[in-house]
Amino acid sequence: MIILKNDLKGDLNIRTEKDFPVKGIEFVDINPLILNKDTLNEITEKFYLELKDKNIDYIVAPEARGFLFGSMVAYKLNVGLIPVRKKGKLAPSTVETGFDYVKEYGKDTLELPKLINTSYEGKRFYLLDDIYATGNTLKVIKEAIETLGGIVVGEGVVMNIKELNDNKELFSLIDINEE
Repeated sequence: MIILKNDLKGDLNIRTEKDFPVKGIEFVDINPLILNKDTLNEITEKFYLELKDKNIDYIVAPEARGFLFGSMVAYKLNVGLIPVRKKGKLAPSTVETGFDYVKEYGKDTLELPKLINTSYEGKRFYLLDDIYATGNTLKVIKEAIETLGGIVVGEGVVMNIKELNDNKELFSLIDINEE
């Protein structure tokens, strides 16, 4: 059974799917959060309030579910959005850097796109994703941005699966614990 602690007033109706995408993983479905306009707007507003004074240049959102929340928050903050893509989704000439990493159920490769008429050097980035489990996705993105001279000012997620990580700096709206 999953126990939720959250700061949202909206109706969550969280759905899960056991053994997806592989045996032993319990997939958390975020569709109820984006299907309900009030909950989606509340999530966007809470991130806006958390980030509005952090002087961010870009929201960085990993593929694909991070795009959903990242784009709305970037719009509300009036900053750019950097979509971190899986290898092969960006044209080779548009890739700034790529990196391999291990997630809960396998290995993957992500790529950061080149910025337009500027570099990552000295820019301020906030990493935003849907769910944080082991944290490996955001860890490798943070390392890549810092290697390029960027400044990561924080990390946030809609849902944090707390028993899988110990990130005390992470901003999350919903904490998930299994009981």
